Amino acid sequence: MMGKSEQAMSLFDGHNGSAAAIYAKENLLNNVLSAIPSDLNRDEWVAALPRALVAGFVKTDKDFQEKAQTSGTTVTFMITEGWVVTVASVGDSRCILEPSEGGIYYLSADHRLESNEEERVRITSSGGEVGRLNTGGGTEVGPLRCWPGGLCLSRSIGDMDVGEFIVPVPHVKQVKLSTAGGRIILSSDGVWDALSAEMALDCCRGMSPEAAATHIVKESVQAKGLRDDTTCIVIDILPQEKPPTSVLTQKKPVKGMLKSIFRKKSSESSSFIDKEYLESDVVQELYEEGSAMLSERLETKYPLCNMFKPFTCAVCQVEIKPGEGISIHEGVPNPGRLRPSYGPFLCPSCQEKKEAMEGKRTSDRLSSGSD
Repeated sequence: MMGKSEQAMSLFDGHNGSAAAIYAKENLLNNVLSAIPSDLNRDEWVAALPRALVAGFVKTDKDFQEKAQTSGTTVTFMITEGWVVTVASVGDSRCILEPSEGGIYYLSADHRLESNEEERVRITSSGGEVGRLNTGGGTEVGPLRCWPGGLCLSRSIGDMDVGEFIVPVPHVKQVKLSTAGGRIILSSDGVWDALSAEMALDCCRGMSPEAAATHIVKESVQAKGLRDDTTCIVIDILPQEKPPTSVLTQKKPVKGMLKSIFRKKSSESSSFIDKEYLESDVVQELYEEGSAMLSERLETKYPLCNMFKPFTCAVCQVEIKPGEGISIHEGVPNPGRLRPSYGPFLCPSCQEKKEAMEGKRTSDRLSSGSD
């Protein structure tokens, strides 16, 4: 269970029906929390959260697909613990942060095939095809889509009719704000198709979070008309003594902190910063990783005894009989120090899901769909 200091906020933008969005709304948080051991201290809990988010997203997708419903949903999911903000995302909704000291941080990734070359490569190497809608006679129109199915996104929850290389493994970013706080905007793609991050932040300065969210939606609809779902949530993280309406009334210097949403990550990007819990007057980036490979995402710097029950599936949390668990490192090329006998382990069902997402088995769930 979440304590008094933790809060969760999420945005689900469904397509091809609402079933996936509703199911994710009702089950995702519990699935994430179930993947966090109960005996961790605060620092360990925060550090375990990125791995638990991956497990929770994959379990939610796996359970929903077993219901044989064909809808899908994007998800942008945020958990705050004190000054630490963790965001997990699949799809094309976005979450941005403007700290009080200035700058803009992108806390989510955009998984549109049109703009994400890495995801196009991943899908084609997993057995999917990427191209525009062919209207006949060689004419191609519209954005890049994944075929079969025609989805514009490379990651989502649901979409069982499109193929399992459309994966639910989220991009996760974790930052620690200074005690000056900041403003967070979480919006669906209808907002970001019309407004840049700077425009969204500038148009609502001095407003309360509720008024700011309404005004951002109004501005985006006026800019391009209502062409898509347009939802916005604004959250102010402030010291207790500051009233919400006073946040960010004046724009501060950027100080060179504007981040590219698709910048390449170094090998150090998925590690935690040693001084992550010291008080700071600037935002600290604690963790960021966007790989779609479970063998990479379920890693941890903490000893396995602190993070994983030895006979429990790391994704779905079901008990595994001794000898029946399959290491997430099974079949990984050049595993280095990681041997298949090391955990964490998957149950046979989650191992099958892992192989499908990596293109190692042919999905029998291929038919037509839409985004």
